Amino acid sequence: MLLTITYTGQNTQNLGYLLYKNPARPQVFELNHGKAYVFYPEVSNERTTAALMIDIDPIDLARGKAGETGGGLFDYVNDRPYVSSSFMSTAISKVFGTAMSGRADAHQALSDSPLDLTAVITMLPCRGEQEKLRSVFEPLGYEVCYDTSISDEKFLDWGISRYVNLTLKGKVRLRDLLKHIYVLIPVFDRQKHYWVGTDEVEKLLRHGEEWLPEHPERAYITGRYLNRRKSLVNLAFERLAASNAVDDELLAEESVEKPEKKPSLNTQRLGRVVAALKAIDVKSVIDLGCGEGNLLRLLMKERQFTKIAGMDVSHIALRRASDKLKLECANEHILERIQLFQGSLTYRDARLSGYDAACVVEVIEHLDIPRLAAFERALFEFAKPPVILVTTPNKEYNVNYDFLYGEALRHGDHRFEWTRTEFRDWAVKIGSRFGYALQFSEIGEIDEKYGAPTQMGVFTACV
Repeated sequence: MLLTITYTGQNTQNLGYLLYKNPARPQVFELNHGKAYVFYPEVSNERTTAALMIDIDPIDLARGKAGETGGGLFDYVNDRPYVSSSFMSTAISKVFGTAMSGRADAHQALSDSPLDLTAVITMLPCRGEQEKLRSVFEPLGYEVCYDTSISDEKFLDWGISRYVNLTLKGKVRLRDLLKHIYVLIPVFDRQKHYWVGTDEVEKLLRHGEEWLPEHPERAYITGRYLNRRKSLVNLAFERLAASNAVDDELLAEESVEKPEKKPSLNTQRLGRVVAALKAIDVKSVIDLGCGEGNLLRLLMKERQFTKIAGMDVSHIALRRASDKLKLECANEHILERIQLFQGSLTYRDARLSGYDAACVVEVIEHLDIPRLAAFERALFEFAKPPVILVTTPNKEYNVNYDFLYGEALRHGDHRFEWTRTEFRDWAVKIGSRFGYALQFSEIGEIDEKYGAPTQMGVFTACV
C-alpha cells in the first residue's frame, strides 16, 4: 500500500522539515505486522514528493506473530497487505505523528500556512460508493479525482474493481491533510484491524475537531469510523454537540460498552466448539481435519477431555500440530491422552470410531461436492460417534468482505460455500438418513440480513 504527498511551489524540499523526514535518507519503521518505508522519489525547489509505503506480512495476519496467543487477525486469503486500510492510518500516526500535531520548530510559519499539496492514495477500498469520495473530500477543500479498472480482463462479468486510486489536490495545511487521510481511509475501507472501543471516539474527536462538526457527511463519517457501534456513535455526537443532526439509524443505546479486544473469528469459532463439547459432557473427542492443531491445543487445556485425537490429510500440518502441542518433549501422561494420525475424511477408517464426539471445523467446504457422499458415510454411518459438530462458512455473509468479488469464495481451496438454508437442508437430510437430531447456531458478528460469518450444526445420535 502506498501514499504519496507532493508539494509544489517554491523551496518545496522544506517538506522534509514539516514531515521530520530527511529527503536524502530513506527510513524504515517497524509496525506490529510489517514495516513502513519513507522515501522521496522526487526532490527539487519546485516539486517534492514524499512516499509512505507499507509492507504487511500476510503470514503474521493469518497466524499471528511468533510468541503471540489467540491466532491471527484475518483468514489466509485477504486483501490487507495490498490496499490502503487502517494499517495505513496506524502508520501515518506513528511515522508522521509530529507533522500531524503541526509542530515544526524553525519552520512553524510554513507549517501554519496552506500549501499546494497533492495526495495520492493507492488501492483504496470503495465498494460501490465512489460517489461518496466527492461528498466526503470536496467539503474539506480538495479537488477529487480517482481511477479504477475492471476487476479482471479475462473475467469481464466480475465488473469494475472495488478499489480506486484516489488523488486529492488542494491548498491546505499539511497537518490537516494528514488528519483527513488518517480518519477517512478507515471510513471507506470499513474493516479495521483492531477492536473499536471508546478510545476510537477520542481519536476521532482529536483529529476531527476542526472540521467534522460542520461537515455535511458527519453522520456517515462518524458511523463508518466507529464501525456503526451505536453507543460509540451516540457518544461521539454528544461530544460534538451535534447529536440532533444524526439520522435515527445512527442514534445509539445510552450505555457505552467497555473497550475490549475483539477476538478473531477463528478464536470465536474454536471457543464455541469447545463450549459446546463441554456442555454435552463428552470425554473423548476427535478433530477431523485438525490442521495445525489450534482446536487440539484448546482441548488439551480442559481436563474433561481424557482422550483426544487429531486427523489430517497433510503430513506437514500434522508436524506443525505436533510442534504446537510440544509432543516431542511431552510426558507419558500427555502422550497417552492425545494422538495424531494421517488420514482422509472420504475413506472408511476404523481409527475414527470409539470417540464420544467428532469435530469437523471449517473442513467440508474443502471437499469436492461429488466426494461429500463418501464423507457422509465414513463419518455418519461407519464411525458414527454419538455427537458430531460441523462448522462451515455462511456464504450469504460474504457481501461484508470487500476483498470478495461476485460469487468468489473466502478461500482459494474452497470447493463450495453454503447459504444458511443450503447448510440446514443438507444437515437435516443427513440427520434423517443416519439417525441424528440437530441443533443449529451462528458464530461471529451477526448481520441483521445475512446472518453470521460461520454456521454450526450439532448432530446428536438418536437413542
